[in-house]
Amino acid sequence: MDKCRIHIAILEPSDIVFEGLSASLRHSHEHFVIHRVVDLNDLENKGIHIPFRIVIMNPVLVLNRLSFLNKLRKKQADCSWVGLLYALYNQETVKVFDETIFLNEPQEIIEQKIKSIIGHCPCDDVHSDDLTEREKEVLTLLTGGCSNKDIAEKLNISVHTVISHRKNLVEKTGIKSLSGLTIYAITKKIISLNT
Repeated sequence: MDKCRIHIAILEPSDIVFEGLSASLRHSHEHFVIHRVVDLNDLENKGIHIPFRIVIMNPVLVLNRLSFLNKLRKKQADCSWVGLLYALYNQETVKVFDETIFLNEPQEIIEQKIKSIIGHCPCDDVHSDDLTEREKEVLTLLTGGCSNKDIAEKLNISVHTVISHRKNLVEKTGIKSLSGLTIYAITKKIISLNT
């Protein structure tokens, strides 16, 4: 699931605002990795090594540096820029941002705005159709209490292949425990409660 990490930089001088926004973002999406950035120069340096998807910043930090911000925007073209507002700013300052969020907005609205920026996350696509027939067979036997060796014998495959299928099951479903996989198999109608 590392491939779905979404790096978010937050430029905010207030510790309380930074911590609150960070906690809110982490709560809303498990793949968010939050980075605190102190100023635009720090953002430029960290942006070389970290693929930021979103930068949330207090407009006060760019009031006299709009040309530098525009230069950064060109360097990081894949990044969305969000203004964190808790005062009124002139239109020229606000228009440099792709989106704005107000400090007093409800968490649901902030989450909605951030999710609309990131768009679709491939990790959210978990369907039983993604499992191959062989993976479904392995899952059925696994939830039935069979060991790797038993599954290998019943399906006439090697133990190593069974382990590979189990790894694929964990990767595709995001579920590591046997009880979790059992519930998954029941809800996706791969097995019935009577099995």
